[in-house]
Amino acid sequence: MFKNNKLALAVFLAASGMSLSGCGGGGGGGGSSSNTDTTNPPPTTSEPTWTAGVFEPSSEFKDQCAVPRTGNDPYNDNQPYPDTAGSEFTEKMWLRSWSDETYLWYDEIEDNDPDNFSSVATYFDQLKTFETTDSGAYKDQFHFSRPTEEYFQESQSGVVSGYGINWAFISNVPPRELRVAYLESDSPAANAGLQRGDTILMVDDVSIDTNTQQGVDILNEALFGPTAGDSHNFVVRSNDGTEKSFTLVAGNITQTPVQNVDTITTGDGTKVGYMQFNSHISIAQPELISAVNKFKTDNIDELVIDLRYNGGGLLALSSQLAYMIAGPANTSDYFYYQVIENDKQPESDPYPFIDIEVDYSTFEGTGNTLPDLNLSKVYVLSTDNTCSASEALINGLKGIDTEVVLIGGKTCGKPYGFTPTHNCATTYYTIQLTGVNYKGFGEYSDGLVPTPSPQFDADVKGCELDDDFNHQLGDSDETLLSAALYHIENDSCPVVTQSVTAKQATTSSYAADEAGIALKANTTLYKNNMDLTRPLPAKEGDNE
Repeated sequence: MFKNNKLALAVFLAASGMSLSGCGGGGGGGGSSSNTDTTNPPPTTSEPTWTAGVFEPSSEFKDQCAVPRTGNDPYNDNQPYPDTAGSEFTEKMWLRSWSDETYLWYDEIEDNDPDNFSSVATYFDQLKTFETTDSGAYKDQFHFSRPTEEYFQESQSGVVSGYGINWAFISNVPPRELRVAYLESDSPAANAGLQRGDTILMVDDVSIDTNTQQGVDILNEALFGPTAGDSHNFVVRSNDGTEKSFTLVAGNITQTPVQNVDTITTGDGTKVGYMQFNSHISIAQPELISAVNKFKTDNIDELVIDLRYNGGGLLALSSQLAYMIAGPANTSDYFYYQVIENDKQPESDPYPFIDIEVDYSTFEGTGNTLPDLNLSKVYVLSTDNTCSASEALINGLKGIDTEVVLIGGKTCGKPYGFTPTHNCATTYYTIQLTGVNYKGFGEYSDGLVPTPSPQFDADVKGCELDDDFNHQLGDSDETLLSAALYHIENDSCPVVTQSVTAKQATTSSYAADEAGIALKANTTLYKNNMDLTRPLPAKEGDNE
């Protein structure tokens, strides 16, 4: 049990995304002037210089900004911003040293001259490995940054700008197919009558199949880059074939990470709890607790958690959910996740199954014990957008022999995490850790695979099925949920007619190919990351 309320560091485990840049632009470490006027000598400069292979401590460059912020920070007890006058070059030098100190594969970063990059953002983009996994994919697909104000707005309140639509790409090059995956509650899109499965045909009189750069720019801006107050017209085709036109005004949307909580009774009388869990963000904690309490009251026999669009988030929240599923009888004397960092960092204690509520504004425990279901089996619905902290949940439960039955698609493959780090109004995410479960397994960079007959460590017992956009989430006739209910009754996979698999976009942009110019993905990289927060809860009896 973890009763002490001292929690640690912030780590996100993550992949779709709009591209966001860091602060500043240009580069330039400088030396002193050659002016020899001794009467009026030029001012001295403290601008650093770059020497290949030589790294000063990142603390020497921290908060030295090309454009320092002034005033007080509303997200840090209204304390003055830490920014001091610096340059784009000092920002780059901080990124360089910080990456060398903390990046998981720091020895695979090429130490390029910061002056050769036109902006802080482009310099940061290449501070990573370009090695590949066994499948040929880049092992680091999760390297990004975003404005710090945006980070705090979402991490503390779950607020994002948009219409409340979460999209799914089936094809992002002509002929394109972009459909509504799910909607945020009480959002402009939900109030206008859009539904899961609606297919976009036209935006602001521009066809979704346009192949001109101007047209694609219009689509990207309207679909994936709106700010509060922006108004755009959409033409969609519903699942019944009817076409509808909507004018949507973007707003500041409060996310609803837990939706469609229900108890379903099967034909043989089995009570099955179902919930759609979309994101491991802090505001999900009370919603998860409420759902678990409902399931306890309903005395459920089985549990289905819909993680098909959950790209990750707080590892602590993932640990809390694992505890609420398995309970103290199944988690006592086990750890949830062993963090592994680079060889420059001290070895961390194992991450526990957290059995208490957490105050995520301070990352301290409250002392309130979480409810639990004491289950030895859980069903998880998945797609290739099930990522990071969601994968940690699956792997962590498997590590203590809680049976996980995976229904849907192979997960995204991100056994990595990081601590979001702020500098000069930008928050940076660079891979800083990986981890393993209690049994020592954590290598699933090519995804966790549902299969009726698992053979490899990354295989999970279950049924590989395509996402179903013709039914609403939570509908017992929807393919993945229906398959889970069938498996509960029959301990086998149903025979179904497959639909086309939706491949929700997982990178910030796509290169054009012979089919035409690609659209950007709408969902953001930070939704597919695992955020670890240190210090961890102390064990009962520890001093802190």
